Amino acid sequence: MNPVVKMEQITKNYRSVPAVKNVDFDIAEGEIHALLGENGAGKSTLTKVMAGVVSPTSGKLTYLGKEVQFASPNQALHAGIAMVFQETSLVPSMTVAQNLYLGSENFLNRLRGTYISAQQFLQSLNFAVDPTAMVETLGAAKRQMVEIARAVHHKAKVIIFDEPTATLTPEEKRHFFALLRRLKADGVSIVFISHALEEALQISDRITILRDGEKVASGPTSEFDRETIIAAMVGRTLSGEIYRHRDETQLRKPGRKVLSVQDISMGAMVRNTAFSVFEGQITGVFGLIGSGRTETFKIVAGIDKRDFLRGGTITLDDKPVRYYTPAEAVRDGIVYVTEDRKSEGIFETMSIGENLFGGLLAADKEDGFVIRTSDIRALAEEWGKRLNIKTINAEAQVVELSGGNQQKVVIGKGLVQKPRIVIFDEPTRGVDVAAIAEIHQIINELADAGLAVVMVSSYLPEILNLSDRILVCRQGRIVEELSPAEATEEKIMYAAVH
Repeated sequence: MNPVVKMEQITKNYRSVPAVKNVDFDIAEGEIHALLGENGAGKSTLTKVMAGVVSPTSGKLTYLGKEVQFASPNQALHAGIAMVFQETSLVPSMTVAQNLYLGSENFLNRLRGTYISAQQFLQSLNFAVDPTAMVETLGAAKRQMVEIARAVHHKAKVIIFDEPTATLTPEEKRHFFALLRRLKADGVSIVFISHALEEALQISDRITILRDGEKVASGPTSEFDRETIIAAMVGRTLSGEIYRHRDETQLRKPGRKVLSVQDISMGAMVRNTAFSVFEGQITGVFGLIGSGRTETFKIVAGIDKRDFLRGGTITLDDKPVRYYTPAEAVRDGIVYVTEDRKSEGIFETMSIGENLFGGLLAADKEDGFVIRTSDIRALAEEWGKRLNIKTINAEAQVVELSGGNQQKVVIGKGLVQKPRIVIFDEPTRGVDVAAIAEIHQIINELADAGLAVVMVSSYLPEILNLSDRILVCRQGRIVEELSPAEATEEKIMYAAVH
């Protein structure tokens, strides 16, 4: 069968350093082709060449039998190639419906008709998103749904999905996979980029693996399993580090209680929830999207405000506290590492050192008014080594880093503030297996050093692997506490749903 898209010897250099090097890649009609690799392996760069986002330094791109070179994503989209980006590209100040039809509007539009049409289309995809809602008010999961819906609406022949399931619940993933199968049956070709190896094995027909910008393996999905994929991606197996199950003797004992939360409430999102956090221990918090897990800990970190009347109490070191800004919490030693690194975690156009120095300034730990370039450079060098942040050079902007390295910068910004309590919200979302192992090591080292660590995650293997105690959140409350030694994925999910 002739491929719909064929890429031959594609090379793309940034500052004379190849992001992808002499890569061959193709996709057939009605095929789901999974593209796997570590952060920085070149997956996004390769697909951005296909979608017209960047131009290749060298190589040949053939589409529907003709050699092409797209000058822009819009040109590629009109030709029939759409890309759903890992970081959403929606217009925040427009509604869901306006974003959905952006670029394909009729000459004359009735707003009510547009909303009705968008509602019907979203329902056909099983996406529960209000078409009249402003995008800036949506969470990460619903923004991702709008991105996916927009790509499907354009009726593209080829759709590239870059980490489409990172923010979706298990039920939403089930609907999304059903959508992929419908698209495949209609002859749509799909490139599926994901760090969830089980998903790639479940949904794809073929798998290609990149490492350090080069193709290292490719073939039918039936030839791969989790072990062979990881070995090809990183040159060694990591399953024992990421997916291990611990017994009671391996769990850390609780130290001094540093944080106590009693009956805190915030509207309908957080309702009379209570829990405690202890030094030298990792408290894992699991909950589905909409369970109030993130909102609960944003209240603790002073980002969101609990109800003024009957909002409950937060006690830090036996002293009641109420934070009106995150800076107040930071000064008391509470740091929140956000789940949305692009919007809330980093300054994209600044360097690694400038981002880290911003963390010092936020904690009010930098004396004087003179900011020395040498201090910023030294900070970048110190934490770059500590967190193994890989970059082209010391002056590179954070936007030029891979997702895993950007996440390490976000973590570094929090750790330079020398916290006593660290709250990680989805610390490994959109991160490859090697970076997952490194971030897990960082989290473990913090708890071993005596810090109180909270880890909010929807990735069950991560919860079971890292947690010394597991809290389950449902409908705005912590509803159950489980021991990782006795817990299973089924028990945790049951508590989160029923």
